Amino acid sequence: MAGTLRKCMMLCCSCSIKREDMGHMANDSYEEAIAGLKKLLSEKGDLEAVAVAKIKQLTAELEATAAKQFNPVERIKTGFTQFKTEKFEKNPALYRELAKGQSPKFLVFACSDSRVCPSHILNFQPGEAFMVRNIASMVPPYDQTKYSGMGAAIEYAVLHLKVENIVVIGHSCCGGIKGLMSIPDDGTTASDFIENWVKICSPAKAKVKAEFGSLDFTEQCTNCEKEAVNVSLGNLLTYPFVREGLMKHTLSLKGGHYDFVKGSFELWSLDFGLTPPQIV
Repeated sequence: MAGTLRKCMMLCCSCSIKREDMGHMANDSYEEAIAGLKKLLSEKGDLEAVAVAKIKQLTAELEATAAKQFNPVERIKTGFTQFKTEKFEKNPALYRELAKGQSPKFLVFACSDSRVCPSHILNFQPGEAFMVRNIASMVPPYDQTKYSGMGAAIEYAVLHLKVENIVVIGHSCCGGIKGLMSIPDDGTTASDFIENWVKICSPAKAKVKAEFGSLDFTEQCTNCEKEAVNVSLGNLLTYPFVREGLMKHTLSLKGGHYDFVKGSFELWSLDFGLTPPQIV
């Protein structure tokens, strides 16, 4: 609202209204500012008609903005209504099929960041990808106690859903990676969960510090965003059913990086050097 009001003031100034006239409005309340604008409109006969119309339009926008507040319940309702009208009801065959079960081709690890939804950026349709989202897209090593929730998701996707592709996706401006790169060398933490979680990819931080220590912090973080993906791909090999799938060629692993600043997406594979056992 303040930004729109400033536009009104700038427009008035450009139409030969004296600065001192506007100065009295600077500290006014919203209602007083609107009244002041109307008063100026009535007093300044030299305002062009188009300027008058524009100020009235912006005034109406100000009033509408002031009256409207964000309603989370209404947002959810309208969002679902739009989905049902534009997607669910337009493709009933798809949703009838999905009601019978799921058989996704992908297991996707992505960051919880609100800007990087995989279904949005890769246009996945319902039923195409089994999703796991967490801070910085990290995959921890196999641990039946510490990371059992993550293990359950991987086990279910690989052994029960029979996914054929696992993709780990990092992204630009990742707060989790920035947090990892900012952890002091003595390992001290200032949070209950975040830093202990991102330490999963400490090997990525160490590699970036060793190879790109001369770069500025932002560039180091960019490199770490991608290297952390490689660490997660390596951690996936600690799950026996993932290794077995790779050796049988029923499963592939890929890394990805989405840069929402540049609007680009990189995809790569790692050569783990795995070969099936030879019978002698």
